[in-house]
Amino acid sequence: MTPMDNKVIVIAGPTASGKTRLGIELARSLGGEIVSADSMQIYRRMDIGTAKATAEERNAAVHHMLDVTEPGQNWSVARYVEEAARCCDGIIARGKLPIVVGGTGLYIDSLISGLDFAGIASDNALREELGAEYDRLGGEEMLRRLAQFDPERAAKLHPGDKRRIVRATEIYRLTGTTITEHDRITAQRPKRYDAARIVLNYADRADLYAQIDRRVDAMIDAGLVGEVRGLLASGLSPECTAMQAIGYKETVAYIEGKIPLDEAAALIKQNSRRYAKRQLTWFGRWQDALRIIWKTGPDMELARRASTEFLYDRGVS
Repeated sequence: MTPMDNKVIVIAGPTASGKTRLGIELARSLGGEIVSADSMQIYRRMDIGTAKATAEERNAAVHHMLDVTEPGQNWSVARYVEEAARCCDGIIARGKLPIVVGGTGLYIDSLISGLDFAGIASDNALREELGAEYDRLGGEEMLRRLAQFDPERAAKLHPGDKRRIVRATEIYRLTGTTITEHDRITAQRPKRYDAARIVLNYADRADLYAQIDRRVDAMIDAGLVGEVRGLLASGLSPECTAMQAIGYKETVAYIEGKIPLDEAAALIKQNSRRYAKRQLTWFGRWQDALRIIWKTGPDMELARRASTEFLYDRGVS
């Protein structure tokens, strides 16, 4: 590659689909460096519940955008794009290949498109007012109201996603323009990166769900409860954005004595499966992606061969 290239590889898919393993395989074979696209792996001391790359995996390939901020800090999509783009540009300038790996579709699409957030207005007082309104009325009602003026954005959000529901409402209140329209205008510009996208999935949804269940059991065995206790002991509020992540909010409920551990584990599994369904819907819109479908479980040799051929055709490898 030359510094003038803007090519990147994207490896996406639902939770527990093997993204990290394939990312490392391609990084080692293609001279790449991994840029995480996970909205929770940016936080330090949140390792087990986010399935963050292990020390061994990080030694196998250079990783970026892991452990970049404290859990008490709220990171916007704009902040992620700014920092991740700096990583990608640096990798390209060094003659390496950025490999964007993760399951947060909004982060990935915003990074690749070069979504410009600079011109979007903000008002902290209005945001606090809308946050209080969300707490009073609930996520379902706030999402219903959002759908009245921005049905496209509302369809992409979950009632529990307070921050994005509030932000989308704030933007419309301030500008009279929806965030969907802003994104549409931005999308008409040339994309920042030429992305070769690879999406992983299972042929049978039941196999994906079984893998998710196994991962949750492994997280608990690995000390998820202790990790969450440590975060709370450090003074982190259970109400902060990071602690609303799947795996953490349910464990907090157990620690606070609200539910038994087996119920917390069942909720983590259920919420993870629901999240995987939303991820699959998001990635299903990528019409130009190579889709690698596992029959029963990840086959890295198959994935490596299919990816290499696809990337060669795209002029990446």
